[in-house]
Amino acid sequence: RSDLAGWAEYGYCASHSRFFWGLRLHLVCTLQGLPIAFTLTGAKADERETLLDLLAAEPHLVAARPGQTLIGDKNYFGCDFEHQLAEQHIRLLRPTRKGEPERPGAPLFKPLRQVIESVNETFKGQLNLEQHRGRTPDGVIARVMQRILALTAAIWHNDHTGQLVLRSLTAYDH
Repeated sequence: RSDLAGWAEYGYCASHSRFFWGLRLHLVCTLQGLPIAFTLTGAKADERETLLDLLAAEPHLVAARPGQTLIGDKNYFGCDFEHQLAEQHIRLLRPTRKGEPERPGAPLFKPLRQVIESVNETFKGQLNLEQHRGRTPDGVIARVMQRILALTAAIWHNDHTGQLVLRSLTAYDH
């Protein structure tokens, strides 16, 4: 019932413990939640390769701001991957995987991760990203870009009008 076959695919969502058919939106955002780079991939795409490809496609994101810290989830792991980020002067902050010694910055991770969850929830809840109803690649791209633009405009507006951003950074401190 759609023209997405060949692009959309079956994948597994570990956080929901379920399989799904579709695409993944990969975002790079500021700590304020402002999207600065994104890409859509099939559900099985490797997050690490996708991030490296995104950074290669947007080299000014790294070149203009050396020494950045990137916050990610447990899937952003691997010596080779982290070495490639380090070559670009990017530090990676992610949770410790089972069997690993505690990583530097571990106490900072949970509060900062809340920003990522807030952005994801805004896309899913308020902007209905998962119910975009696009049936063609062009339709999906247009609908996803509408939502990214809406979030970007809201954050930009709040920042430039001095509106408070109500976001708890201590939600995991229980």
